[in-house]
Amino acid sequence: MADDEQDIRALIERWATAVHTGDMAGVLADHADDIVMFDVPPPEQGVRGIGAYEETWPGFFEWQASGASFEIESLEVTAGADVAYAFALLRCGTPEELRRDPDHRLRLTLGLRREDGRWVVAHEHHSFADDSPPE
Repeated sequence: MADDEQDIRALIERWATAVHTGDMAGVLADHADDIVMFDVPPPEQGVRGIGAYEETWPGFFEWQASGASFEIESLEVTAGADVAYAFALLRCGTPEELRRDPDHRLRLTLGLRREDGRWVVAHEHHSFADDSPPE
């Protein structure tokens, strides 16, 4: 399982680099055709399918190109024979946002499965802690 965990770690690190550089092919690589993603922006019910997943990225790439960070700070991976999960904290924000709130982190959770002998991301969830005061 240690080799699988290393392979998955490398997959996630390649994905994060692709996100940071705006490389759509790299972002889509190693994702299942039937991926489900829950993201920070709407829709609340998430997106389903690789086409819908792809449509979520151009706006983020534009924001990223303005100088924002997208860097893995910590990453934990657990792999079984055919399924795995990973969770990470990422520095994700503009320099101004990170100066204003240096501890602000994007939370990432991934569910993976082995498909045709390789690992693919089947579920992806991004979130920020809600620090707004209760109503």
